[in-house]
Amino acid sequence: MATPAQRHAMRVSAIRASQRDNAPLRHASPYEQMLVKLAADRRTLSAIRSKERKADKKRELLPLYLPWVAGVLESGTGAQDDILMTVMLWRLDAGDITGAIEIARYALRFGLSMPENHSRTTPYMLAEEVALAATRARIAGEPVDAAQLLYVIGLTAEADMPDEVRARLHKVTGLTLRDAGQPENALSHLQRALQLDTHAGVRKDIETLTRELNPKPVAVKKLVPKAAKKAPAKKQDSPVKRGRGRPKKVAG
Repeated sequence: MATPAQRHAMRVSAIRASQRDNAPLRHASPYEQMLVKLAADRRTLSAIRSKERKADKKRELLPLYLPWVAGVLESGTGAQDDILMTVMLWRLDAGDITGAIEIARYALRFGLSMPENHSRTTPYMLAEEVALAATRARIAGEPVDAAQLLYVIGLTAEADMPDEVRARLHKVTGLTLRDAGQPENALSHLQRALQLDTHAGVRKDIETLTRELNPKPVAVKKLVPKAAKKAPAKKQDSPVKRGRGRPKKVAG
């Protein structure tokens, strides 16, 4: 792995190579040549103030780095590569979570660092930027693959980072799982987000899912059988009613 001083020396060498007269990059290494290109592309991006337009420009530039990325991942030497790490970040800015994970696996396997101008560690950056990319996609109504978010959670599980960053990753994972019809798993990640950050903004979602998973039993009214109606007692006719008038005379 190259030290910060070595990476600085490579950049200085690339700048000097780019300033040579006649054939400026004739004697530069491929890595130096790519650093020169990267520096030029960064200058182009720094002139763009809109984040949306900057992301569009990165989508336009990224295909030009594909051969370099493919070569590095195929060689598997694990050498520090600022070009590769910058491409990983640009892919996330452009919404390409799949492409970023492709590089992240390699970077974390060999312990590659972010370039000097980045203060975040690689897993810290990955967790934060994946959460942001997934959130932007959800807001735009674009599909988000929950399996990728779960993979990143596992990939960065042992890394040190602010709790708020990890909470955002669990939050967007929980919301994505909820929309995918997995309420139990969704609730687990939303609860984890709340544990990590009480201001994660997931309380209402947790309450809603909890009610859905534990519905209140419907009260059933017990029907009390009605008492059978008694037939009215039949009144017996009085002797007077049975035969009105005077009694008949008995013949003598």
